[in-house]
Amino acid sequence: MRTFNLEIVLEILWLGLNNLRLHKLRSVLTALGIIFGVAAVICMLSISEGASADEMRLIQLLGTQNIICNSVKPEGTVQTSEETTRMLEFGITRADYRLIQKTVPHVKNVIPLKTVAFAIQHRDKKVEWSAIGTSPEFFETVNIDVAQGRVLTSTDMEDLKQVCVIGSEVSRELFGFEDPIGQFLFAQAASGLVPYTVVGVLAEVSTAGAPARGVEDRNLNREVYIPYSTSQMLYGDITSKRSSGSRELSKTEFSSLYVTVDDIEQVIPVSEMVKRVFEHGHEKEDYEVKVPLARLKLAEKKKANQQLMLGFIAGISLVVGGIGIMNIMLATVTERTREIGIRRALGARQGHITVQFLAETVVLSTGGGLLGVILGYGASHAINRFAEWETIVEPWTVIVSFTLSFFVGVFFGMYPAMAAARLDPIEALRHE
Repeated sequence: MRTFNLEIVLEILWLGLNNLRLHKLRSVLTALGIIFGVAAVICMLSISEGASADEMRLIQLLGTQNIICNSVKPEGTVQTSEETTRMLEFGITRADYRLIQKTVPHVKNVIPLKTVAFAIQHRDKKVEWSAIGTSPEFFETVNIDVAQGRVLTSTDMEDLKQVCVIGSEVSRELFGFEDPIGQFLFAQAASGLVPYTVVGVLAEVSTAGAPARGVEDRNLNREVYIPYSTSQMLYGDITSKRSSGSRELSKTEFSSLYVTVDDIEQVIPVSEMVKRVFEHGHEKEDYEVKVPLARLKLAEKKKANQQLMLGFIAGISLVVGGIGIMNIMLATVTERTREIGIRRALGARQGHITVQFLAETVVLSTGGGLLGVILGYGASHAINRFAEWETIVEPWTVIVSFTLSFFVGVFFGMYPAMAAARLDPIEALRHE
């Protein structure tokens, strides 16, 4: 049984590479389909990965063991043009709060939030942002870091202190380059301006490359947090908001509740129990219950489907590139028919011819794949920089793309290589 000699195989590979070198422009043009195919795969998957990572960060910020309950203005409460003042009573109540604490199992903590003011002022600077009463546990629950100072404490709650923790944009807008710690700002409500001492500044919360989004639809960078007990003492349950020449009075005991569950496996069952608590105590649907864990599972499924779809679409360009390589190699076989006949006459076997042409195809596809990886990586960073879309190039996308380019070369190069090997030596020598 005859076997390949390593020296002969290396010589055959060298002949294949040398032939590509002699036709540089044709080789580059042939590989363009693979180059752009690999680059497209990397770019599309990096954009998908960036978008998914943004959503995952947002959900992680919400906390996978949290259930978020929000007060919602019920339908049918739109102000008419004749109204100048109105009172709306809706949302989550203290009865709901107590019922969740006492009757729902696996609840570790229930954290209140109450929006009490809609404008913040420091000296001559004023912004239309919110002041929110909450408990010290809120900051740990939603994984917010502190850039300066400290968060609220139980002492602040017990002593009804007029202190606050501010978002990063509040700090920049009102204090500029000054150190805000220890300075005063004022929360404007119906009762007038109420002073608070700044004790902490939150680190910037950024998703999608921009700080405009934070926890849920809130922008933590533009909010001021005060002790919940202080907010109750100073503002009560009624808040006032002016807009378009009218004043809206609303009585809402809690703007939101963050229900923390002690076991991640119990989050979904507990969320169903919380919904039943609200259904029992509310005639109108003036609340909403959001479950970050359910959103996380949905996001993971969506990410997998999206990557599969984008990978399939981008993979089509690889197939097109492979077909282009096969067409050129078939034309090359016809062009070099006489050369193949001479080699066969001098003792080359079919396997030698197959290896030579297959080597050329694989070099074209893998070389194109390497250039495609470089182009795709560069294009992803350009998109990130100029289009301000977050892109993440995962190592597995590079490995998969490059591996695919190799297999495309083998698959689409096999037929031209075998066609060349099957040529009849005598007929090949007669070919003009």
